[in-house]
Amino acid sequence: MLPGRSVAPAERCRAFPSALPGSNRAVPKRPEVSRLSSVPLQMLFYINGFYYIFYFVATLAMLIYKSQVFSYPDGFLAPDLALLCIMAVLEALRLYLGSKGNLIEEEAPLGLSLVITVVSMILSVYFLIWQTYVLKADVILNTILLFMYGLESVLQVLAIAAFVG
Repeated sequence: MLPGRSVAPAERCRAFPSALPGSNRAVPKRPEVSRLSSVPLQMLFYINGFYYIFYFVATLAMLIYKSQVFSYPDGFLAPDLALLCIMAVLEALRLYLGSKGNLIEEEAPLGLSLVITVVSMILSVYFLIWQTYVLKADVILNTILLFMYGLESVLQVLAIAAFVG
């Protein structure tokens, strides 16, 4: 189309046959698709992915700091490091399954992510309360993580209810 030239009604009608005056041809409608996936839950998965990277690096640094500054009892550092690594693997799996389950609107991956969230909450409580040495930074980091887990759990339950119902 050249600048300054208007589209003739006949040209417009070739693209959209129902645009003809008096045409009774119906424009095919797209099937209505119901979107049940939760945008706030997806955003929280995304934010939690970045927060967990920060959490892992900070907790690892604090474990190294505590082992150097304090007299860490023999045999306690290795289990703490192992639990932190197990927690990182579970977190990656949890975020993947939760995000995938939310996007494809399937309750099975989202439910499995919810179960892994409970296990991650228990590990976070371990690092908050039962760890050998608990610093104030540990308390702050784990409190934020537990808050995010709680919020995600509520949104996951609501999303699963929407998918099932």
